[in-house]
Amino acid sequence: MDKTLIVSKKVKLNDPVLIEGLPGIGLVGKLAADHMIKELKAEKFAELYSPHFPHQVLMLKKGIIRMLKNKFYYWKNPKKGGRDIVILVGDVQAVTPEAQFEVCGAILDFYQKLGGKFIFTLGGYGVGRVVEKPRVFGSATRMEVVTSLKKHGILFGEASGSIIGAAGMLLGLGKLRGIKGVCLMGETHGGYVDAKSAQSVLEVLSRILEVKIDLSKLEIRAKESEKFMKRMEKETEKQKQIQEGGFAGKELSYIR
Repeated sequence: MDKTLIVSKKVKLNDPVLIEGLPGIGLVGKLAADHMIKELKAEKFAELYSPHFPHQVLMLKKGIIRMLKNKFYYWKNPKKGGRDIVILVGDVQAVTPEAQFEVCGAILDFYQKLGGKFIFTLGGYGVGRVVEKPRVFGSATRMEVVTSLKKHGILFGEASGSIIGAAGMLLGLGKLRGIKGVCLMGETHGGYVDAKSAQSVLEVLSRILEVKIDLSKLEIRAKESEKFMKRMEKETEKQKQIQEGGFAGKELSYIR
């Protein structure tokens, strides 16, 4: 098993763009993508499971469990000839470099089958300080993309370093396949969940796509996401301690 892709609904899309918002720095991309799904009332149509995700399941309040996964949503553009949108969100990212290549490759395979040719990846750009008015930095696969998007207030060439994880790998591997794309990075402290940064990214993205998105509920959803990710971090830390023998002789809160 290298991956399991479950398509719950077959859809025909018009030149769809892919928007990736998986967990990362400040949860900026995740917050932005999750909020976009809610406000556009996008519909889930596929799920991706992988052995490269952490080896755990989530216990839900209803008394059942579920696997960690990535999810695909779609939104049909009501404008005649308008481009449709596919939004990728999820609980986690792949945990090793090799796994990122495999999982991102599977995502790109699926996206290309939908007829997709352009990717927006969303994330945070950590600056280590509180930012009152977060700027949005960009890094694209081609100069023509930079030229076409500068007018939207994106700062190209000012961010430095690497784009780690799916936000970078989807663009890098996509470029090798002839897919264009850009990473939009909201300026953020990096040490906490940043709704302001997510808002800045969404404002830019909505202008580019010419889609209206109500941002009034973003702060509430930021708190919900922070609570979930803290739980994930806590469980991951438990697993590390178990593997290192740190829980020897102690009671565990889950069954092994």
